[in-house]
Amino acid sequence: MGVFDRTKYFIVDMDGTFYLDGGIIPGSDDFLNAVRESGRDFYFFTNNSSNNVEVCRAKLANMGFPVDEKRVIISSHVAADFMNRNHPGKRIFLLGNERLTKDCKDAGLNLVENNPDIVLLGFDTTLTYQKIWDAVRFLEAGALYYATHPDRNCPTADGYKPDTGSMIEMFAASTGRYPEVLGKPMTATVDYITGMLGCKADEIAFIGDRLETDIAIGCNHGIPCALVFSGVTTPEMYEKSGFRASVTVDKMQNLTKYL
Repeated sequence: MGVFDRTKYFIVDMDGTFYLDGGIIPGSDDFLNAVRESGRDFYFFTNNSSNNVEVCRAKLANMGFPVDEKRVIISSHVAADFMNRNHPGKRIFLLGNERLTKDCKDAGLNLVENNPDIVLLGFDTTLTYQKIWDAVRFLEAGALYYATHPDRNCPTADGYKPDTGSMIEMFAASTGRYPEVLGKPMTATVDYITGMLGCKADEIAFIGDRLETDIAIGCNHGIPCALVFSGVTTPEMYEKSGFRASVTVDKMQNLTKYL
């Protein structure tokens, strides 16, 4: 049986997998077109909760690959859904920029500045010392603690910038507490995707360039996963890691033969 024989939906990472430095990695669009021709479908998923669907769609459109809004999933969607299902109406102190804040408000979350029940840490590109101090006070007072995703760094054309995972370590150094993480590679993400698509876990497959998120989510949940060496992970890093992908390729185009 082929690795993707049961796959109905490919869940595709964006930066380092589909595109890099503002351009589509050669052949990545051909693979997604081949997915559609095979009678299956694909969705993009990014852990980067500092972006919203509009930003992601605009970036894809500028590269010549426009998609509808439902085809872009972000860890913030998983977080908002999780909060609404598990903590409806609870007071939430959000660490996030204006995009993440708007998405959470639009999802109906009860965002507050004081006395929260929950601290939700996102990729806050507008982080201030006051926000850090407030969050530490709330965590020390016993607030529940969640994070949208665990990525330590976010790749840019100018190198890496600190991501939510780095912020997690900062708060841990101060409070000794670590959050429950909701994005890739966690179960909350699998639950959100399968619920949204109305499918079983073994009917999806993850494609990405990060071992600790894109490949870990497959390994941890018995879901097919493909590692591409077009982003942050090199073959040498993969060989030294404890993760094992269902298949490894230099770039996404080379997955076409597995369809």
